[in-house]
Amino acid sequence: MANIKKGDLVQVISGRSQARGGDRGKQGKVLEVLVAENRVVVEGINFVTKHVRVGQTQRGTKTGGIETHEASIHVSNVALVDPETKKPTRVGFREEVVTKDGVEKTVRVRYAKKSGKDL
Repeated sequence: MANIKKGDLVQVISGRSQARGGDRGKQGKVLEVLVAENRVVVEGINFVTKHVRVGQTQRGTKTGGIETHEASIHVSNVALVDPETKKPTRVGFREEVVTKDGVEKTVRVRYAKKSGKDL
């Protein structure tokens, strides 16, 4: 089970500081998790400039040019944010037995380790 999932709020914990034009300390929502590469795409973090070939749509409007969008960042450089304290925290898992429609099922639940609260 992954520590970070799509839609989680994360904070960049390493890299260049904001004062020097970096993203360390910024928080954003996870847009995509690239499991095979151990990377995540975070909203508003790690913008890159991409040159796209100029084309034309059927209506005649021009597309392409220079675009900026979020690039991926390694999962070790981000930490999950505790929803109550709004600070980065470590994540743990515990097993709970849930009864649904008379059937017991063991489920793994994520929780913030430092504060001990469920995520």
